[in-house]
Amino acid sequence: MPQPIDYREAWTLQRTLHDEVLADPADPGHVLLLEHPPTYTAGRRTQDSDRPLDGTPVIDVDRGGLLTWHGPGQLVAYPIVRLADPGAVRAYVGALEQAIIDTLAELGITGTRVEGRAGVWVLTPGEPDRKIAAIGIHVERGVTMHGLALNVCNELAPYEVIVPCGITDAGVTTVTGLVGGEHTPASVSPILERHLRTHLEPQLAPVPATAGAAAE
Repeated sequence: MPQPIDYREAWTLQRTLHDEVLADPADPGHVLLLEHPPTYTAGRRTQDSDRPLDGTPVIDVDRGGLLTWHGPGQLVAYPIVRLADPGAVRAYVGALEQAIIDTLAELGITGTRVEGRAGVWVLTPGEPDRKIAAIGIHVERGVTMHGLALNVCNELAPYEVIVPCGITDAGVTTVTGLVGGEHTPASVSPILERHLRTHLEPQLAPVPATAGAAAE
């Protein structure tokens, strides 16, 4: 996996790929798997009260959701794909969630959905719910952007100066914080990619056969 990619640079790449998928029905789409340098981003529903208490800069973006943090040790996935049903956004988000849940299962972690709260969570009796993956997407003309962020081995201190995802009564955790080991975004990336392929495929528009393939 390459060095962390500046958030704005990755956002520009997403928009470029988004335009390419829109322009070419035969383009099967793309999934970017990467890390970012330390960055706070604010989705469309972010409130002023959610922003960093210390004045840390925030990048306002066009995804859904609220405020979150990205940084080294966190695995980010941005699918830029054409949906079979552009209105089935909830099903698409569910596919992202299930890919994360299946990835965590391979790592010995039970991830789950929590009613009314986006992302994937780890529930432990007697303890506050802890979020391990955030999801925020944007769908334009049936093609997706943005995606998910899975906490693998990142630090948690940056979450202490914000209200992550607008949630005040829960915590945040990481893969290594739960099971230890030497897991990194690079080691987890192939697992997540495999599960994304499995769960996204039913959500995607079929790619038209090329003229050459049709003639064979």
